[in-house]
Amino acid sequence: MKQKSFAISTDMVTEVLQAVIVIAVLTVVMLLIGQAVLGGAVIAMVYLLAVGWLTSRAGRLPGLSAALTAALLFDFFFIPPYLTFTVGSVEGWLVLVIFVLAAVILIDRIQSGLAESQAREHEALLLYELSMALVGRRSRGEIASTVAERLQQLYQAARVEITVLPDDETGSGAPAVFASSPTEAAAKAKADFVVPLMAARRLIGEIRIWRAPGMDMPRSEHLLQSLAEQMTLAFERMRPAQAV
Repeated sequence: MKQKSFAISTDMVTEVLQAVIVIAVLTVVMLLIGQAVLGGAVIAMVYLLAVGWLTSRAGRLPGLSAALTAALLFDFFFIPPYLTFTVGSVEGWLVLVIFVLAAVILIDRIQSGLAESQAREHEALLLYELSMALVGRRSRGEIASTVAERLQQLYQAARVEITVLPDDETGSGAPAVFASSPTEAAAKAKADFVVPLMAARRLIGEIRIWRAPGMDMPRSEHLLQSLAEQMTLAFERMRPAQAV
């Protein structure tokens, strides 16, 4: 575990150094072009574009490192008096403060967008895996057992129980179903999280989850509700066959 943590920290340091080098090289290029040609506003925008690109590529810490480096170099080379970190006017301070705020807001927005995108991809993958796992399940008990096992593995929960009410609408007389994972675990009197199973605006059962010690779960209420809906759809696909 220690070697893994060291490897991760080394990679992060490398990405931070790369971000600083990119900003430094960009500064050299803009110095060669000249401030008179570019202008302060264009220089600030170029820095912000670089900070945004580095954040989307490497993450928050390299992005913040790039923003700090850009702010220092912007002050040193492009805000009078030049070649010092002293800001000689109120206008210079305003430009520098606005640049830093814009960079921080840009980093936060990019990180939020990336996190949401990754969460959607993760949710889509889990729903696809569950739908594939439910293919070929021919009874309500098999479906409930499969979903209980998947949820227990996903959340590393102490226990997952699924109760499905009898199906009287199809005339098949399908009995109530109960499934749990792990089957040998003893549950407390009250579950930590309960999700109803709804079909056509009627309650057909519920999912109960018991939290394992030291765990924060469920990680996403929306994801858990989507998994419950996937299970309900599997039940609904069985109803025509049951009716026949």
